Amino acid sequence: MSAPVIILITTLVITAIGIVVGAGLVFTGKKFHVPVDERETEVRECLPGNNCGACGFAGCDAAAAAIVAGDAPVNVCPVGGSPVAEKIGGIMGSDATFVERNIAFVRCKGACEASGLQGNYVGIHDCRSAALAGINLKNCDYGCMGLGSCVSVCPQGAIKLVDGVAVVNRKLCVACGLCVKTCPKGLIELIPESKFVAVQCMNRDKGPQVRKVCSAGCIGCTLCTRQCEHDAIHMDGNLAKITYENCTQCGKCAAKCPAGVITPPCPAKKEA
Repeated sequence: MSAPVIILITTLVITAIGIVVGAGLVFTGKKFHVPVDERETEVRECLPGNNCGACGFAGCDAAAAAIVAGDAPVNVCPVGGSPVAEKIGGIMGSDATFVERNIAFVRCKGACEASGLQGNYVGIHDCRSAALAGINLKNCDYGCMGLGSCVSVCPQGAIKLVDGVAVVNRKLCVACGLCVKTCPKGLIELIPESKFVAVQCMNRDKGPQVRKVCSAGCIGCTLCTRQCEHDAIHMDGNLAKITYENCTQCGKCAAKCPAGVITPPCPAKKEA
């Protein structure tokens, strides 16, 4: 056979194979097609798209699918808060319970001046690695290591190191919880956005021991508990702890704290 004939036959065979394969794909697609609920797309568009996993699902796509399937409430997204929950509630035809936005809070006030350094650290700037190696930079074993693991994982750039302690920018924080999971000391927690009054310490030792390692630590004096009229602050061993559901942000505990370890209320709340 001549070359043109061979080329023609080859072309026809390839075309025929393409048609058969294409038909097979179309048939398979229709045979195993899983209909997608239009609401899933609408719900996904309402979600912020951080894919942070703070809702407990792999990402916003998974969260949207779970909401539509009835496996998650309409207010499952802590980042979007009530505004997003209301939109999703409208799509799903259900009321959205008010969900207050949370903010990451670092429970340590032990800056370098307050807690002091044990020496000059020249290793990897990662708190987790240092913790695994049994290294503690400051005198207080409970305090912020100041190596910035939380800073590096924050997708919003909401955390900075200030004099050896992690500080959260409340306006930028979306409460994804990555910093909470990353901190090897368990110093970071998520608290309601409206709550400014908080105990900025995690040292559970007795007062004299705390004073030896940090001038800004809770000494367990219990003065704060005696000021609260709403049963919102108690002693957890030697450490003061606030129950945010009861706290009215009056600031009396912060004003009485001799160590200044309880953050005062915001100016607007204080004036009210």
